Amino acid sequence: MSRLFKIFLLPFCLSLAFFQTGFSDIRLPKLISDGMVLQRDAPLKVWGWAYPGEKIQIIFMKETYQTVADENGNWSLHLGQFEAGGPYQMLLKGQNEVLLEDILIGDVWLCSGQSNMEINMQRVSPLYEKEIEEADFPEIRYFEVPKRYDFKTENIDFPGGSWAAVGQDNILSIPAISFFFARSIHERYDIPIGIISSALGGSPVEAWLSEDAIREFPKYYEELQRFKDDELIREIENRDAKIAAEWYMELNNKDKGYQGSISWSSIELEPENWMEIENPTLWKGTDLDGVNGSVWFRKDFELKEESVGRAANLNLGMLIDMDSVFLNGKFVGSTSYQYPPRRYVIPEGLLKKGKNTLVVRLISNIGEGGFVTEKPYELLIGNQKIDLTGTWKYQLGAIMEPLPQQTFIRWKPVGLFNAMISPLKYYATKGVLWYQGESNAERPEEYAQLFQSMIENWRTEFNQKDLPFLYVQLPNYLKADREPSESNWAKLREAQLQTLNLPHTAMAITIDIGEWNDIHPLNKKDVAYRLAILARKNVYGENELVSSGPIFRSYHKVKDKIILEFDHVGDGLIIQQGDKLKNFAIAGEDGKFIWADAKIENNHVVVWHRSIKNPTSLRYAWANNPEGINLYNKNGLPASPFRVDLE
Repeated sequence: MSRLFKIFLLPFCLSLAFFQTGFSDIRLPKLISDGMVLQRDAPLKVWGWAYPGEKIQIIFMKETYQTVADENGNWSLHLGQFEAGGPYQMLLKGQNEVLLEDILIGDVWLCSGQSNMEINMQRVSPLYEKEIEEADFPEIRYFEVPKRYDFKTENIDFPGGSWAAVGQDNILSIPAISFFFARSIHERYDIPIGIISSALGGSPVEAWLSEDAIREFPKYYEELQRFKDDELIREIENRDAKIAAEWYMELNNKDKGYQGSISWSSIELEPENWMEIENPTLWKGTDLDGVNGSVWFRKDFELKEESVGRAANLNLGMLIDMDSVFLNGKFVGSTSYQYPPRRYVIPEGLLKKGKNTLVVRLISNIGEGGFVTEKPYELLIGNQKIDLTGTWKYQLGAIMEPLPQQTFIRWKPVGLFNAMISPLKYYATKGVLWYQGESNAERPEEYAQLFQSMIENWRTEFNQKDLPFLYVQLPNYLKADREPSESNWAKLREAQLQTLNLPHTAMAITIDIGEWNDIHPLNKKDVAYRLAILARKNVYGENELVSSGPIFRSYHKVKDKIILEFDHVGDGLIIQQGDKLKNFAIAGEDGKFIWADAKIENNHVVVWHRSIKNPTSLRYAWANNPEGINLYNKNGLPASPFRVDLE
């Protein structure tokens, strides 16, 4: 083939390649699609891809905008600013035409973080049956970002995703905080609301920083470079999968519950020599203390004729770690890890008159297992409730060494930014809602710098230097301590408190609405309400609104007493419950903290202890779970935990 012919053929081959890959037609990112919500009163950018040099036209709101795709097929157009409204159409013309329909203009909020931002309405449904039944909001739109990671490249689009109005067909899958926040803002201001959910359970903050931002943290930057190696990832995934498969295979082979002629799940089994335990209970401190492997539990209960054959709902609280559940010998459900509530549907025809037998095979793979206390354990048959707490019989199936810790590659630095945040950079938003920190609680000392860097990083990448960032301070969690103690969760909350030094940030204090026995507390409506009032004041300009609980500002000493002053006092400080302030602790020169006396005087808090004449340190609500916190403002919002060294 002559050189001249090759030169002649080259443009044709390039053209053919573009046609084959779809670039000859206008292609849009997943966000720019039917049903989208565009940000009002902000410069709007529409972008996409086409054939190099292709002329692109957009017709929107009776205006025509034009551009030409660059040599790489990229194009973008700025459309100006628009007031809230809709629905509208947008027509894009190139070599093809694309008509986008049902477009709304309103406020777009990006909701990100880890699992508490993911928890959907299905998970919290026992608290919000009415809200679910009434969910019909055609002007609240939801876009879920696919859950992916990429350590090498800042992605320019998502592999999937679409906008959907919130209604009965999808309400159970909508993240609860996103829904309640969007509903609150939509109903107050009567404007369309778009929610973009980009969250991943268990994710640490460093996974959400860009590569440029993570350079500030050498340890994480080096870890990122390691995980750019696809072969390393394959090795780790294959090794972990092999270890887990072998562990469970060995467990099943050793499990005595499967070895006899009758399975231990069978109603024909006579549980001779089985031991007894009062459930719910965690195994620590019992005969099962330290057991990893499988334990079988059985409980019989009686039913009368009117309950026979009916469908029912079985609630088994929370079980650690993995369960398989059988009723009258029939398998009814399984959950593969600790955190989800166990809610199983019992089909018609399975319940019978007289004795019924419930069997739970519980696997503890790492650490202590058990039935988590203060959760519902019950069978619901219409209006009838069968209590399943109390005495259960149990027998060891197999004892194993703990399952080796798995490597969660998707949580490594930068991966989530590249895959789940980078494609959002050009989509204008009103602000960010953030709920995260649990996964960094074992490393609280570095969190303030990481979190603040992430906020500044996103503002730079989104080209919105004043992008509002509203975030949730970690709630109360784990068992309460009787005496003052150290706490990584308290230190993480302190790091979140320090982040208020950044402009255009606000923090929802939730120290009173967690659950000691659940890292995923069900009360998401109050969390969303507190985020919404922060938005109303800090973003929507309701300047007179009291949107935060008291936050420590300063102190001075008067002899042996400490006088504390607070911001966000609102209508005044109050003791929410009881007649005495709790959870204040002070230390003298020996550094040992003891519970202190405290009272409210003239909207200040006075703290002292008769045995400490020269207090050197003070703490409030400084614990994983500061039980009984009761310093509030009269507007119903709790004070943030804090500590201060006294001069």
